[in-house]
Formats: sequence, C-alpha cells, structure tokens
Amino acid sequence: MDRAAALARLNRRMLEAFSARTVGALRASLPMRLVLPRLEQILKQNLDKEIRKDALVIGRAAEALAAGAPPGAEAARQLLQSARQIDREFIAHLGRYPLRLEIPYARIEPLRMRRIGHCLELAYRILDAWRLRRRLRDAMPRAELERSLLQILTLYCEETVALADTARLPGPLALAGARLASRLLGIMTTVSRGLAHDIAGSVIAAQNRP
Repeated sequence: MDRAAALARLNRRMLEAFSARTVGALRASLPMRLVLPRLEQILKQNLDKEIRKDALVIGRAAEALAAGAPPGAEAARQLLQSARQIDREFIAHLGRYPLRLEIPYARIEPLRMRRIGHCLELAYRILDAWRLRRRLRDAMPRAELERSLLQILTLYCEETVALADTARLPGPLALAGARLASRLLGIMTTVSRGLAHDIAGSVIAAQNRP
C-alpha cells in the first residue's frame, strides 16, 4: 500500500471539508452572498494549490521515514521553495478573473514555515505508526491529535487571511470583498476548531470498532 498517497487523500478530504464549512458559514451573511459567486472558483483553485503543497510535504515525510530519520529544517526550506512555484502557477491562472492579488511573502512565509514543520512532524508520526501496523490512538492520544490538527489549520487560517487582505475586487464588489477579508479569520478559526475536534473523534471512534 502507498501509505503516503493514502495520507494525502485523507488530507485532501480534510481540506475540502474545511473549505465547504467555511464557505457555508460565509454564505449565511447577505453581503458575503453577493461576492461569493464571483470568488468560489478562485477559492477552489486556492484549495487545490494547498492540497498540492500538503501532498509534497507528506511525500517528503515518507522519504524521511524510508531513510530512517525525521525530516529536518532543510526539508522544510526546500518545501517552502516548492510552495512558491505552486503560488506562481496559481497567480498565472488568476488572469481570467476580475481580481488583483499579491502574495505578501514577508507576512506569509513565517506562518508557512511553521505549518510545514507541523505537517512534516504529524505526517511522519502517522506514517511511522502505519508502517509498524499500530493504531493511531496508540501512537498519539486523541487530545494530542486534535491539538496537532488545530495548530496546522490555525496557521492555514492565518495564511489565507494574509492572502485575502491583498485581494482587490473591481467596482461595487470591492467593499463586499473587504468585508469578506475582515470576517474571514473569525469564521475560519471557528471552523478549524470544530473540524479538528470532529476528525480526532472520528479517527478514535473508527479504531475502537471491533
């Protein structure tokens, strides 16, 4: 079994659930409903780029496990450079949309480096547990898993909000876009807490079944 690919699929499902819950919460507000139809395709592309980045992180954790040593700072730095290339492709595809966007690397990359570090550590531990045919609950208590997921999702929230702060929509949508950015962190933070709790609970519950 390709354990790294399996973990990447689980990560994709987590980020898709996170995005769906966030968009659902934003739709509950009338001003957000005005701007979201224009932004949903962009949000989908942003989600896809983050899924690609996380897959690279998981792959690097698998390589480190095969080599017999946890991934270090050099692996994180290389992944940061790979993330920039994915960013460039994302920006290139935005040309067809009525949106101006700049990536504030001075603000984002410290957050991104921390998130990469947490992702590498968690992926390495999960893959190692699977390699040894251990249940995840035996390798990591529920509270620790929930805390680790919340750390990763919280950093993802902060990075996304930093990016949203630079987004500029045209004409009358500009004000709604500014309101979206101002509300995004609170909504995403609430969603991340609930999702981390739900995922940790469902993992442990599944492993408790006979």
